[in-house]
Amino acid sequence: MSDQAISNLAREERTFEPPADLAAQANVKADIYAEADADRQAFWGKAAERLAWGEPFTEVLDWSNPPFAKWFVGGKLNVAYNCVDRHVENGLGDKVALHFVGEPGDTRTITYSQLKDEVSQAANAITELGIETGDRVAIYLPMIPEAVIAMLACARVGAPHTVVFGGFSSDALASRVEDCEAKLIITSDGGYRRGKPSALKPAVDEAIAKLGDASPVENVLVVKRTGEDVAWNSDIDVWWDEVVGESSTDHTPEMFDSEHPLYVMYTSGTTGKPKGILHTSAGYLTQAAYTFWATFDHKPDTDVYWCTADVGWVTGHSYIVYGPTAEGATQVLYEGTPDTPHKGRWWEIIAEYGVTLFYTAPTAIRTCMKWGEQIPAEHDLSSLRVLGSVGESINPEAYVWYRENIGGGQTPIVDTWWQTETGAHMITPLPGVTSAKPGSAMTAFPGIGAEVVDDAGKPVGNGEGGYLVITEPWPSMLRTIWGDDERFKETYWSRWEGMYFAGDGAKKDDTGAIWLLGRVDDVMNVSGHRLSTTEIESALVSHPSVAEAAVVGAADDTTGQAVVAFVILRESAKDVEDVSADLRNHVAKEIGPIAKPRQIMVVPELPKTRSGKIMRRLLRDVAENREVGDATTLADSSVMDLITDGLKDATSDED
Repeated sequence: MSDQAISNLAREERTFEPPADLAAQANVKADIYAEADADRQAFWGKAAERLAWGEPFTEVLDWSNPPFAKWFVGGKLNVAYNCVDRHVENGLGDKVALHFVGEPGDTRTITYSQLKDEVSQAANAITELGIETGDRVAIYLPMIPEAVIAMLACARVGAPHTVVFGGFSSDALASRVEDCEAKLIITSDGGYRRGKPSALKPAVDEAIAKLGDASPVENVLVVKRTGEDVAWNSDIDVWWDEVVGESSTDHTPEMFDSEHPLYVMYTSGTTGKPKGILHTSAGYLTQAAYTFWATFDHKPDTDVYWCTADVGWVTGHSYIVYGPTAEGATQVLYEGTPDTPHKGRWWEIIAEYGVTLFYTAPTAIRTCMKWGEQIPAEHDLSSLRVLGSVGESINPEAYVWYRENIGGGQTPIVDTWWQTETGAHMITPLPGVTSAKPGSAMTAFPGIGAEVVDDAGKPVGNGEGGYLVITEPWPSMLRTIWGDDERFKETYWSRWEGMYFAGDGAKKDDTGAIWLLGRVDDVMNVSGHRLSTTEIESALVSHPSVAEAAVVGAADDTTGQAVVAFVILRESAKDVEDVSADLRNHVAKEIGPIAKPRQIMVVPELPKTRSGKIMRRLLRDVAENREVGDATTLADSSVMDLITDGLKDATSDED
């Protein structure tokens, strides 16, 4: 299908029905919504019974002290036991848990039996290093099996972990280690990134040095990955292979209270003190596992699943480490980027391993669009039966391109909305049930109370927009902000009584389907008109010349705010004459003259976190001619230099 045909199809607002064969065999049917609505707590109680409990829970939900929830009260379990041991005990020890693919091309196949042994060894090793139940462990690793093993080992001994994305700076690492008082850091000499080694251990050393005498770190456990030389402090540094490799594979997991802390996840892109989101054990695992099973229609006997996220983000926690392993999934774990050693690497891996369930970010999809449909066309992607989207709203054109070129024109897409704070899927289509619309997350997951409200907190009608809120507690909800209950209440629960405010704007279409409009602070006020950045970005990407777009509101003396757009052009559009005027007029035609961008900036890349979110605050700095702020949370911090240098060159050319 041509680019123009895809653009036309995306604008038709058509609905895609579930494939008949998938619907007939789907894990969940349409009556699941009525079942959940009839008794929400009974619904989640039944979902929790899919897990293995050391002691059964006596109460599904204690909501006596909102907004502080307790789920599955009285119950005890061990998260790692549920993710590993029980599968081995059920005769699935020889089943592949992880197909690891390193960026240089090295591979490892790890069965559930092998995973159990390695997690047990790591649990014994960190215990020998002095880690006790309740102690915090920081994990700063590339996408290698040891990252999964380390997280599960922490869960096994009841030591809450905080995983820090391996692309973060030593400052970001230090602030997180300090805030949660981590006694142990698990890291590696480095990892591979775009064809060459990328060091990690030096950032750990710098972080500890910055904390000085206040450092809580007692040991640094180092995995050998790249083999590069690293500085060594024999007082605290220990090699993984020497300590973990020599540990016993015998380890009996302790059963912990349902509300035992599992991990602290720091939200990216914040300024000032880091905001540590606390997730606990049973409720989180229940919803992560159940939504994985239902949203992806996971069939454990036949499916091979691949989520392209990094474990440094919540997507990697919920939909690589915990949800899939709790369901006994076989999955691909890939270390590298989609364009190394070539731009077809992802599709090559899907074909090689027979991936059936694929979960990635809209920004990655749009990047692949930019490279062209001929690249995936070179690979056999017929194994795919469910596609997923995560990270931010997927614009309709990217959705249709994804479905046509990756899904063969028939594979359903689950466009999932959720957050670090929510822990698991909240709004999503179900692939065997939902008639899906490109660009819409559709409806709340069964058992979840989601609503779009106005400024007074009243639900809006169909065809209207407002603020997205969650109206009922849910199992995988954040329990608090680490060490700051008051900040937790003020940040998430203070705007409307009894409602969790997600920070996102949304609208309902004429049928009641939910469309996410982006962060409320990404809504611009132009001459008194409220405009969504997402809506304008979708209009830009619907133009056949545009591969990707990001829109910000910049201060304007006349209109209050003005629309400034940053666009990446498709390869075929680089020679288009006066592309800026063409795109400005296109937006005016698609939305209206009020949305016409004041300025179009053509850039080589957009600033994104590794999870695929566009850092619009950095683009706002550029649009308002300010010094660019902290870029340490970007997957590639050099992108901002490319943007600013490119714009300077363009200005010089005009002069």
